[in-house]
Amino acid sequence: MALCGVLLLWIFHSIFVDEARRATAPSEWRTLPRTEQWRKGWTEGSPLLWKTLTEIEPSAFGLSVVLMGGIILLGVVRWRMVLRVQGLDLPFGRALEITLVAHFFNSFLLGATGGDLMKAYYAARETHHRKTEAVITVFIDRLVGLWAMVLFAGLMMIPNLPWMRQMDRVSSVAALVILGMLLGCSIILGLAFWGGLSRRWSGARAFLRRLPKGAWMERSLDSCRRFGQTPFFLLRTLAISMVLNALVVLQWWIVGRGLGLLIPFGLLMMVVPMVICIAALPVTPSGLGVRENLFVHLLHAVTPASRALSLSLLAFAGSLIWSLVGGVVYLLLRDRHHLGEKELTATADD
Repeated sequence: MALCGVLLLWIFHSIFVDEARRATAPSEWRTLPRTEQWRKGWTEGSPLLWKTLTEIEPSAFGLSVVLMGGIILLGVVRWRMVLRVQGLDLPFGRALEITLVAHFFNSFLLGATGGDLMKAYYAARETHHRKTEAVITVFIDRLVGLWAMVLFAGLMMIPNLPWMRQMDRVSSVAALVILGMLLGCSIILGLAFWGGLSRRWSGARAFLRRLPKGAWMERSLDSCRRFGQTPFFLLRTLAISMVLNALVVLQWWIVGRGLGLLIPFGLLMMVVPMVICIAALPVTPSGLGVRENLFVHLLHAVTPASRALSLSLLAFAGSLIWSLVGGVVYLLLRDRHHLGEKELTATADD
C-alpha cells in the first residue's frame, strides 16, 4: 500500500508541476523557488487534471464499461474450456459468479491477479473429490491468458519499431520485461503441459513423492499434463485469448477517443497489453501506480502526460465498476460463499 501511494504521489506530482509550468510564462517560472513551483502544481495542476477527466464523452465511457463486461464474459468462456479438460462442468452462471467475486478481490489485492487466490478457493469448493484439479484450472487459465497477452504485445512490437526508437529508459526496460515474461511463460507452459524432466530422469517421480505434499504435487503435475494431451486445447484457448486481448485494447481506445485523444490504434495494440502484463505483477494493489507511470512513459511521444494519466485512470474506473458488481455478488451470497467450521476442517485435511 505504501509503495502504491508513493508511485501515485510521484506521477501526480510530476504531472501537476508540469501542467503548472505550461500554464506559466517561462521567464516567470524560472524565477520561482522549487517550493513555489510545487505549490502552484498542486493548486493549479490538479484542477486541470480533474477537468481532463470530466471531459470524456459519457457515451464513450459507458461503451467502455459494457466492453469490460464482455471481456469478463469471454474470460468465463475460456475458464469453462479449461475446466472441461479436467472433467469439471461448472454451470456458466456459477462460473460467472465466482469470476465476478475474484474480480472484486483483484481491485485491492497485490497485482492484477490477486483475485485468482479467491477464485481457486471457490473453484475447489465446487467438488469434493477433484479439488486439486479445480485449483489447477485457475492456474492454467491465468497462465494461458498471460502467455497470450505477452505474445500479443511481443508481436505488436514488430510493426511499432519506429515508435519504440522514441522510447525513454523506463519504456525500454518495460519492453525488455515483456520479452522476458514471454520467454518465461513459454518455458513454464511447455513444462506444465509436456514436461521433460521425468523423461530424462527416471527417479524424478519417486523423488517428488518423498517431498512434503509430494502426492499433491504429483497429482497437480498429472492434471497439467492432461492439458498437453488434449488435442487443440492450446490453440482453442489461444484463439479466445487473442479475441479477448483485442477487446481490451478496443476498450482503452474508446476511452481515448472519448477524451479526444488521437492515439494510433496500432500503438495501443502494443502499449495496452504491455502495461497490463507488467501491472499484473504483485507489486502494488491492483497494479495502481505501476500502470499509471507506465502509460505516461510509453505514450509520452503521442500525448501529454496528463492525458495519458487520465486515460489510465478512466479505463481502470471501467474495471472498478465491475469490481463493485462483484462486491455486491459477494455480499448478497455471503452465506453460500463461506464454509462452515466442519467443512473448512475437512477441506484443510484434503
